[in-house]
Amino acid sequence: MAHWDGLVDTLLAGYRRGIFPMAEGRNDPELHWVEPKLRGVLPLDGFHISRSLAKTIRRGDYRVTVNSAFAQVVAACADREETWINAPLTRLYAALHARGHAQSLEVWQGDRLAGGVFGVSFGHTFCGETMFSRMRDGSKVALAYLVDRLRRSGFILFDTQFLTPHLASLGGVEIPQATYLELLAHAREGQADFGAGRVPSPQELMQRMTQTS
Repeated sequence: MAHWDGLVDTLLAGYRRGIFPMAEGRNDPELHWVEPKLRGVLPLDGFHISRSLAKTIRRGDYRVTVNSAFAQVVAACADREETWINAPLTRLYAALHARGHAQSLEVWQGDRLAGGVFGVSFGHTFCGETMFSRMRDGSKVALAYLVDRLRRSGFILFDTQFLTPHLASLGGVEIPQATYLELLAHAREGQADFGAGRVPSPQELMQRMTQTS
C-alpha cells in the first residue's frame, strides 16, 4: 500500500511540474512521461459555442452530473480501438479521484451514460485527460458544462495537453511549453473547489456563456 501511495504522489508531482503520463496502448504495462513542446490549453473566457451546439444544449434532452460515475467515464474514454489508458493508469486515476484530485463530469440520456470528460485537478489547475460521446455533441456538451464549472469554481488554467481539431473548434489554442510552465507556476497554488455549486439548467448555462463569449 505504501508503494502504491508513493506512485500516486509521484503522479501528482509530475502534473505539478508540467508533465503527464501515457501508455503506448491498452496492453502496454508501462507508463511514460510526456512533455510536449507545444501545449494545448482552453482559455476559460474563450470557449466557442457553435449554433448547432447551442441548439443541442438548449434542447435539454439530457442531464448532467459531477463525480457521480468517475470509473464509468474513464472506462468509456478507454473503450476505443486505440487508447493510451492502460490498467495501471486506470488504477492511478481512481486513487487520485479518491483523494479529490481527479474529477469527472457526466452527460446522461435517461439511465444511459451518453458523454463525459475527466481530468486531474490541483491548485487552480484542471488537466483535462480525455472525453467520449455516445450522443450527438455529447463530449461538446460535457465540455461546455465543464468550462462553466471551472470558471465558477475558481480555476484559472484548463490544460488540454494537446490541441486537436475538435478542441480548436471549441476555442482551444496551442502555446509553447515554456509559456505553459509560467502559467502553471501561478495556477498550481491554492485550491479551487471543483465540486462546489449545483449544475446549471441549459438556459442558465447559455446565458452565462453568451455573457462571457
